[in-house]
Amino acid sequence: MPVTDSPLCGRTAVVTGAARGLGAAMARELSARGAKVALLGREERGLARLRDTLPGVSEFWEVDVTDDRGMARAGEDVRARLGPPSVVIANAGVAEGGPFADSDPAVWRRVVEVNLIGSAATARTFVGDLFTTSGYFLQVASLASINAAPMMSAYCASKAGAESFAQALRAEVAHRRVGVGIAYINWTDTDMIRDADQYAVLRELRGHMPPPARKVYPVEYVAGRLVTAIERRRPSVYVPRWLRATQLVRAAMPTVVTMLSRRELPRLAAVEPFEATGLLGAGGRADQADSRTRHG
Repeated sequence: MPVTDSPLCGRTAVVTGAARGLGAAMARELSARGAKVALLGREERGLARLRDTLPGVSEFWEVDVTDDRGMARAGEDVRARLGPPSVVIANAGVAEGGPFADSDPAVWRRVVEVNLIGSAATARTFVGDLFTTSGYFLQVASLASINAAPMMSAYCASKAGAESFAQALRAEVAHRRVGVGIAYINWTDTDMIRDADQYAVLRELRGHMPPPARKVYPVEYVAGRLVTAIERRRPSVYVPRWLRATQLVRAAMPTVVTMLSRRELPRLAAVEPFEATGLLGAGGRADQADSRTRHG
């Protein structure tokens, strides 16, 4: 699509978690469609490299989405440099896996803070701009928002919470002509997913899903679908499309998952003991390293 044909052309779009993975891919797609892109994330070097490769106007801000004051400062700077945002994408996210009983409380809490509190902080920072621009807020959720899985309690709880937050926000701001969308995505080829496959329990759990549900999708494909949904101000977008059908059987899924887990988890544990993964992927490790630095 030529950039002049896109409703995003010339508008400012904010992307959190932009240093790598899906955030970086969406930033590239937004820039290709003519948007001015504000890159927010934790990894300054990665953000700078991405900024330098984008074809249009873009700037980056190294900021923790859970830091209200830091986000407020970044928001002021975004407005001054790029103008008030018309699009805000709450994409920043981390994950960890392993048995809840053995989980590190700080790591478990961090997943919820980034995925849920960080999304709310992102919305709080920029919702006033969206009122001005009649803009659009996209919450990146997950199949985990619809169906909780064992060994991923923090991630599932945080993504379900982010989905609920976005639904509440949508109802609250609809009369202000602000759109709120939710992106339900399945396995996407990012370093987080590749790292998860290094752990036997997470690899096996994915392997026991039905073939369509275990497929990993290219990050560029997912990003393209999400940016098209932004252009059309969709209230929801499902990647792959068949994920929409899971909404129809949502009430029955916890019972099915519990039955399968009761059978499969003892068998898997006999092959290799379950262990906590810590934060997954290079982005998770960067977040953990920065957290250690902040707390001495």
